[in-house]
Amino acid sequence: MQPRDRLSAKEIQVATLVWQGLTNKDIAAVLKTSEQVVKNYLRTTFDKLGVWTRLELALYVASHGGANWRGPADVSLEPAGWNVATKEPVNGPQAGRTTAATVGNAI
Repeated sequence: MQPRDRLSAKEIQVATLVWQGLTNKDIAAVLKTSEQVVKNYLRTTFDKLGVWTRLELALYVASHGGANWRGPADVSLEPAGWNVATKEPVNGPQAGRTTAATVGNAI
């Protein structure tokens, strides 16, 4: 059994969002929970994987498939309602804002 096989679906999702560069506040917004709950998930994830920092966690996820990393339930790791590229909520105050990335994709 791999250490990541001991993670819950939420721990996998939080680890992947850390790998994608989101802050605890951003992750809490994606999961619709508090920052303290995110910190709890991180602490248990660190313990289960034997890592000490967010960087080590991100490197662990990257070395085990990154975006294709899946856990026991093969959960979806894409944050619903969140634009990972711009790190902004899709329906938040910045929704609909034209950026260089969106203009470049339209061409």
